[in-house]
Amino acid sequence: MPGPKDLDPSTSPRALLGAELRHAREKAGLTQEELGRPLFVSGSFIGQLEAGTRRMQPEYAGQMDEILETNGFFARNCSAASRSKYPNHFAEAVEAEAAATQIKQYVPLLIPGLLQAETYARAVFRAYRPTAAEESIDELVAARIERGQLLNGPTAPLFWTVLDEAALCRPVGGPAVMAEALRHVAALVKIHQVIVQVLPFKVGAHAAMDGALKLMSFPDAPPLAYVDGPGTGHLLDDPATVARHGLTYDLLAASALSPQESLALIESAAEDYAHEEQQP
Repeated sequence: MPGPKDLDPSTSPRALLGAELRHAREKAGLTQEELGRPLFVSGSFIGQLEAGTRRMQPEYAGQMDEILETNGFFARNCSAASRSKYPNHFAEAVEAEAAATQIKQYVPLLIPGLLQAETYARAVFRAYRPTAAEESIDELVAARIERGQLLNGPTAPLFWTVLDEAALCRPVGGPAVMAEALRHVAALVKIHQVIVQVLPFKVGAHAAMDGALKLMSFPDAPPLAYVDGPGTGHLLDDPATVARHGLTYDLLAASALSPQESLALIESAAEDYAHEEQQP
């Protein structure tokens, strides 16, 4: 009997690969946990692969071909499912983000990428890459703005962010850029596209002093948490770990200003920056 056809990279390779994985696993009579065991991954991880919210890595693809007797199908098609314009450490998170029905995010120093205005994103990337060619910066900015389109339309996820007050106070790109960036965030709040809370300095110590956090929920797969640092990032699917990060986010939201108070603070900061820009 012929095996499954190779995937067409012009379609949705991760979704197709996930569907083929589910079909092959069920045909072999294995549960997600049973397939994950020889790979030293959880059943939740297999579920994420099948749902297309995680990308299949080459080291797993070959082993799955052996276990499921799929004639090298997953190894051949793994590269098509792994193509991305984003760095490897971030690409998986972006792909999961696109499939999520709910995203909760805390960012300690910046406006989150999904909410960034173009001039703000450009200033951020230029700070990260001071010697990069302008064309490279243009590509990075375009990719970030394209990501922001995720929040448009009827299938947009619920996006809820806790924004540290430090992100309002740090003048990324200067007063004019900050005024535009904060007005952009305020506009998204006003049209009920996002929920934004500001965590004020006066709170002092809080539950996420050690860094940024993103939580993602899906309609047909277990939730994920994403944590990152300079040049690195990790998707986490262990249920206990994800639950612990969920509690962290809940504690942050409980300490933050209400959405109404947060909007007033964001708009006030935008006006202050605009006034500063107008000064001789």
